Amino acid sequence: SLLMKRKLFLYNFKNLRFAKGRRETYLCYVVKRRDSATSCSLDFGYLRNQMGCHVEVLFLRYIAAWDLDPGRCYRITWFTSWSPCYDCAQHVANFLRSYPNLTLRIFTARLYFCEDRKAEPEGLRRLHKAGAQIAIMTFKDFFYCWNTFVENREQTFRGWEGLHENSVHLSRKLRRILLPLYEVDDLRDAFKTLGL
Repeated sequence: SLLMKRKLFLYNFKNLRFAKGRRETYLCYVVKRRDSATSCSLDFGYLRNQMGCHVEVLFLRYIAAWDLDPGRCYRITWFTSWSPCYDCAQHVANFLRSYPNLTLRIFTARLYFCEDRKAEPEGLRRLHKAGAQIAIMTFKDFFYCWNTFVENREQTFRGWEGLHENSVHLSRKLRRILLPLYEVDDLRDAFKTLGL
């Protein structure tokens, strides 16, 4: 099916601070071609991790097979249940450098951190530096996904308790990750000076 089951979406995209047991990553995507002031939708759908292959790499293989016209501009939008791990962020950053006519926006429900808590933030910084726009999903994004990618039987999307608070919390965390390191050091120095 082109559309995701409701329970599958609600379970995997719920923006919990501690999402225990949610090991798979789901990626909903929209691919558009930009023609001057207008855009034309080329494809949309969703993918999930497959045995031994993360969903971001699966998508890169999928889009690379399209043989994109280098003379045209493309915009890809992802809505992911988890942010990319360090290795996937590297793959995506390299891919973006190879396709300067392609822009990528990533809206993620949750931030992924592995055992080495320094690797994933560095991966996100490199991905951001390569031109990807990265943001945390808000109610508006969940609503859009519900209406675009979910077999919702015309039921209206209802947010869960804590959706807004968790989005705000995760957005602040992501903003701190993406701050240039010299700004982070300046903030630390300022807090030390203030005795905080």
